[in-house]
Amino acid sequence: MYKELIRPAEISIKDKKNIVKGNVIRAAVFARTNVIEVLTAGNESFYLIYYRNSLIFGDKLDKVEEESFINKAFHEGIVIESPHPIVKAIIPNHSVSIPNKNKLFTQLQIHYSLQEIAYIATTLDSFFDKEELVKMIDKIFFHYRRSGNFMKSFQVLQILHDFVPTLKSAKERLNLQEFNSYHDFYKSSSLPSIYKRDPLFVERHCFQNRSNPDIRHFLEDICRQQDSLLELLLWLEDPKADSVEKYTGMALKFITMKEWIVILGELNINPYQVLPEAKSIIEKMIQEERFETAALYLLNFIHDLPASYDPILNELWGNLNASFVGKHLDDFIFMSQHLIHEDSVKQLEQKVFQLAVILLEEYDLKAVYEKLLPIQKILPHSAVIRKMNHMLAILEDPDQIMELGDYYAEFKQFDKAIDCFFWEMELKPQDPTPVQKISRMYQHKGMVKEAISYQKVYAQIKSNKEVG
Repeated sequence: MYKELIRPAEISIKDKKNIVKGNVIRAAVFARTNVIEVLTAGNESFYLIYYRNSLIFGDKLDKVEEESFINKAFHEGIVIESPHPIVKAIIPNHSVSIPNKNKLFTQLQIHYSLQEIAYIATTLDSFFDKEELVKMIDKIFFHYRRSGNFMKSFQVLQILHDFVPTLKSAKERLNLQEFNSYHDFYKSSSLPSIYKRDPLFVERHCFQNRSNPDIRHFLEDICRQQDSLLELLLWLEDPKADSVEKYTGMALKFITMKEWIVILGELNINPYQVLPEAKSIIEKMIQEERFETAALYLLNFIHDLPASYDPILNELWGNLNASFVGKHLDDFIFMSQHLIHEDSVKQLEQKVFQLAVILLEEYDLKAVYEKLLPIQKILPHSAVIRKMNHMLAILEDPDQIMELGDYYAEFKQFDKAIDCFFWEMELKPQDPTPVQKISRMYQHKGMVKEAISYQKVYAQIKSNKEVG
């Protein structure tokens, strides 16, 4: 449904002196870090890394390495595929400038703690050499250690070890006796206690282990205090219908009510059962004569709408064109079964005729008949169905090819009718009737020269017949 109702989020990226524009393909949220994948008009892929909703760095990548943070984010994070409406909320700005790579870490020190910079470095391994990043993190470790801040130096070591588990020097330092008390603290303390001293560690730990109900609950508590968007994303990952009202208020901080209706629909939560406001949204679309848009919003739940929506469905049925109905035929057959009454039989028969005309342009006679056959349950005396049934019966009978052509003409299938009349003309070259019918078909097609030509042939055959 997203693709029919929601446009993809667009973004403009300034890289040095070049500006490229593209559409966001997907976004991955991994604790404090967001990764955005952008596809440009030139079919190039850009990846942008955000920390606490601020752009850190980004660049064009031909390939995402399997061991990289970006790959990890898209496999272990909360991934939102475009054009999901919430993607726009994950992107703080729709026009960004990629920072100077050579000055990046100097600039980061203005805004973030050294521990945060150590973690941020681990998210940039698609853009920087891994050894260079390890050296950067090592510098931070030794800075904390020299200044006597052993807790912080231990925390940075944990970040380094998670980044490169095979790094021998990090393992050896973690096992130093001076860090034993910190090992004990992280092993024996509760998450709330650890969170007071190392919120970055706890947030990452909880996010990576959010499938555990207790850990997920604690992560939700953290988000409730400081990041309502992440709390909403966690709910979207595991939604519960009984909490829709609570999360509706939260969602409307970031998206519109129409977008929220679409999201609930994709989560298989019927928005028309749980959102009283949804009905007025649809009614406004109908007032604005946006009938197809209103129908697209309702189609997924056409089988489970409250009775109060019947007037809306009646309005749609009367105003939607047959082409749109044909694309969603099964849903509209259900709708017509639900709404049929004596006064609407004539209207429904007209709609069936229009559908037959459109479907015959794309499918053969048998396929169209089978698609429309369920309507016979609603309209057992449908003239359209009866005629199509008769057309199938005479389809292979050359003695009734003229009658078949007349039926095709009635359904505005002029080329198929011409084929039938040509066949009859070949069988009966002295009969002027099929020639006259061919002339009329070309008139309907707007092909005046051809119509006049066959009218002349008709006149000649008729004259010869009268003389004879």
